[in-house]
Amino acid sequence: QVQLVETGGGLVQVGGSLRVSCAGSGSTFSAYDMGWFRQVPGKEREFVAAVSWSGSDTYYDDSVKGRFTISRDSAKNTVSMQMNSLKPEDTGTYYCAAPPLDSDCSWSASDYDSWGQGTQVTVSS
Repeated sequence: QVQLVETGGGLVQVGGSLRVSCAGSGSTFSAYDMGWFRQVPGKEREFVAAVSWSGSDTYYDDSVKGRFTISRDSAKNTVSMQMNSLKPEDTGTYYCAAPPLDSDCSWSASDYDSWGQGTQVTVSS
């Protein structure tokens, strides 16, 4: 497993932008596929975006495609997600997550075994 810490959440108005980042520990962090999920109270944690260990492949939920961009900086052991044109329905706690080493990222939260503590994103109208 890998230790993960998210930063960058906050309050933004509709149509605004935020960038959330996830710092990972350990020399093997660059070998992990990574994902971002979000959750609101009373609902299941839902997939937002993922990036392969190399950074060459990215995946998005349809609800954020064209507005969010996931990227990684292996030299800094970070994965970030730029969120533009934010909508009220983007509000939630955002978590970065890693599947087991050498496993592929997926849309299912149950396939990930390392999670950060989460960072709150609130989009106000």
